[in-house]
Amino acid sequence: MELSSDTSATPFLKWAGGKRWLVANHSDLIPRNFSRYIEPFLGSGAVFFHLEPKAAILSDLNEDLIAAYVAIRDHWDLVFAQLRVHARKHSENYYYQQRAIIPRTSVRAAARFIYLNRTCWNGLYRVNRSGVFNVPKGTKDSVLLESDNFKYLAQVLQNAELKVCDFELTVDSAVAGDLVFIDPPYTVKHNLNGFVKYNDKIFSWMDQVRLKDAVQRACERGVSVLITNANHQSIRQLYRGFNMKTLSRASVISGSPIGRGSTEEILITNII
Repeated sequence: MELSSDTSATPFLKWAGGKRWLVANHSDLIPRNFSRYIEPFLGSGAVFFHLEPKAAILSDLNEDLIAAYVAIRDHWDLVFAQLRVHARKHSENYYYQQRAIIPRTSVRAAARFIYLNRTCWNGLYRVNRSGVFNVPKGTKDSVLLESDNFKYLAQVLQNAELKVCDFELTVDSAVAGDLVFIDPPYTVKHNLNGFVKYNDKIFSWMDQVRLKDAVQRACERGVSVLITNANHQSIRQLYRGFNMKTLSRASVISGSPIGRGSTEEILITNII
């Protein structure tokens, strides 16, 4: 399979909690008039790639994630060539062999990251206490996608500063005229079971409060903010005074189709 020739930026990762649905169904809610785009929880970067901003700061605490973006930006052709090798060798045994190794170069590490992301269970990124990726193989075996256009993604990423850092540092760097899009892990007060409980281990309720405080400071500096979060009373109370809109989306994280349905999120903003 060759790279797509489309001049549109489609995320190269699938990501649990990704915002492709927001771009596809509610693009009218995403502002386009801003000086600089800032995103402190990058994930698959669906909103960034949708907007293709002329200047951006993209950050995440996930070092492997940011390293993959940097490799695509700087050496997209080498990453794609290595990904084709993975596609040719892909099997269940090969998946677990690759999951167990530590690549020696940034290009090989990025290609492995993308390979595992596309063939693991539901695009979930999870590591054990030793920081080792431990998600089992999923049901999908497509390593190369029709939408792959790494060359064009690399061009779009030339306009972005990529950082591994805490969200507060990124939000605090925003100035008047900037747009900050924030999509944190959906942790709520008095945690529920399942993924909300899992999220609390990596993003606690105190982190939610710290994020809200950083958002409040940014608003006072004249920054435009757009936040997606859980439609939960504790989140609504935390962001009281902000504009809020309830959005419905399909829930696809369940391992069984029976457990999938629709769920609601809220869009929080200071933009009128």
